[in-house]
Amino acid sequence: MALKGNLRDFTVTQLLNLVNLANKTGTLTIEGPEETAWVSFRDGKLIYAQVGNEDGTLTGILHRSGKITERQALIIRKHAHNKSDKELGLLLINADYLTQQDILHGISSHVLGILYRLFTWAEGFFRFDNDVLPPKDRITIRIDLENVIIEGSRKVREWEQLQEEIPNLDMALNFVDRPGANIRDVNLNVDEWKVVSYINPKNSIRQIAKANKMSDMEIRRIVYGLMQAGLVELIRPAGMKMPPGVRQIQPMDQQEQASLVNRLIDRIRSL
Repeated sequence: MALKGNLRDFTVTQLLNLVNLANKTGTLTIEGPEETAWVSFRDGKLIYAQVGNEDGTLTGILHRSGKITERQALIIRKHAHNKSDKELGLLLINADYLTQQDILHGISSHVLGILYRLFTWAEGFFRFDNDVLPPKDRITIRIDLENVIIEGSRKVREWEQLQEEIPNLDMALNFVDRPGANIRDVNLNVDEWKVVSYINPKNSIRQIAKANKMSDMEIRRIVYGLMQAGLVELIRPAGMKMPPGVRQIQPMDQQEQASLVNRLIDRIRSL
């Protein structure tokens, strides 16, 4: 009988602890609000993961991890589309395109990336099916769960902090106007530049994340870093309506503002 339940009652951390301590073999299916993930284990070790419609083939994994270029990925899909992942892996190794270590590292990063995303899922349903394993043509790995659980717990704490700092992804970003500051003089990585290229009062953070195929955690981490560096600030997107019941504050006219300033100056002089 399959183990199933709600993530509100049993967290991903608790599920992984159960798999680890009981040396379970099978596949954990988690249905989140927007997508479904499948994570497989053998004797309590993490061996495979897939989420939603994301390309989980070896070609897709190697392309996303930067092991092969987009052109190389197109060539492989065209000429080796009938090869299984295991056959393709051997082909790439024998052709000196990649080493076995390159392939295993790319797959490990892909699988761990999915699992760390699952740690932030607080809503959804899960089901664990004993002895259900991934397709035989897929390349599997073996990763101890202890370190995964520790790192995942750390990422949960980071996620909670990022949610506090950036609670609403429907806000937009704007560059901070600082004399002499030039964004081109800042050393940004590739993902940060991708985000920077979309910064505009009309683009919400959620839209920027979708355009760059980034998770909520990835976009929050990048935006938080840019904010801490004093490069950008959160603003209301152009055209975004005020929440119901919130009064719009009208700016003071110049005469009223001057009168207020003069009263403040007189008050300071009298102290």
